[in-house]
Amino acid sequence: MTRITLSAALVVPGFLVLGSMFLPAQEPKEPKYPHVNLATTYAVDPKWPQKPADLQWAAMSSIAVDSKDNVYLLTRTSAPVQVYDKSGKFLRSWGKGMETPHQLRIDGAGNIWVADAGTHVVEKYTPEGKLLMTLGTKGKAGRDQTHFNKPTDVAIGAFFDIYVSDGYGNARVVHFDPEGKYLGEWGEPGQGPGQFSIPHSIALDSKGRVYVADRNNVRIQVFDGKGKFVEEWRDLIVPWTFSMLKGDRLWVCGSSPMQWRKEDSSLGCPPKDQVFMRFDTTGKLQQLFTLPKGLDGLERPGEVNWVHGMAFDSAGNMYLGDIIGKRAQKFTLQLPAK
Repeated sequence: MTRITLSAALVVPGFLVLGSMFLPAQEPKEPKYPHVNLATTYAVDPKWPQKPADLQWAAMSSIAVDSKDNVYLLTRTSAPVQVYDKSGKFLRSWGKGMETPHQLRIDGAGNIWVADAGTHVVEKYTPEGKLLMTLGTKGKAGRDQTHFNKPTDVAIGAFFDIYVSDGYGNARVVHFDPEGKYLGEWGEPGQGPGQFSIPHSIALDSKGRVYVADRNNVRIQVFDGKGKFVEEWRDLIVPWTFSMLKGDRLWVCGSSPMQWRKEDSSLGCPPKDQVFMRFDTTGKLQQLFTLPKGLDGLERPGEVNWVHGMAFDSAGNMYLGDIIGKRAQKFTLQLPAK
């Protein structure tokens, strides 16, 4: 009897060869992976909101959510501030006379702040639209204690200090006290620490640190409350808009890093993709989310196109607004499996 050992075996495709014997090889079994959802994500709610037929939407530049989960939309129409509840029911609109409203914020007392790049002012309103304060000189651009040049955003601190990112025409951050008294400023055009190329959004954390979306420079810069440079986060995102949540969770929307193209007047316009990132205060990335970029005029539910506004309600649902898509959308939070 001839004994055949495994050391004499050869493997050829589809067969196991033992001496002169050819035996069919056993195909490995594909593993059955458990379909357990471990990622946090968001799903579009195509029924939100129920916009009245007589209300228009244009470039949707900002979204904010108040303490009652009412959603404030800022759109470049004759009724720029439009308010809906979390179910999508229309509540009210106001703001006639704004020219190029850029960002809307809500402070800890529920007041509404709007940075209007077109009229060079930042204005404070009641939730019903009564004007309470104006920073800057309406209709006149400049760079001094009483003039802005196309301001982009405003952030209100825990003690109601006011910080304005100013903006498209001026590369600076301006600091005011709660009554609107000028306290100081920093910034100039450039790429070094404390210099800006379109400071496009601004946010404050619970310790009073100031975060600036330095859009054309593809970075986020961090300062103390007096403007002293702390650090920069580079090559992570072309930052368009901030949303600072409780617990100092900084959400940033924009597009992935890119270099200038010959046709660009501002970097990333149009953006090549649409990205959403959540950071802690050290710059550590804690969450990443993307959405498809829609085709101009053919955007489908769940796609975004030049996303420019971002906010979250108390349940963690995400609200997004588009410049080119000219709409607001609600994305419901989808939690991982427990």
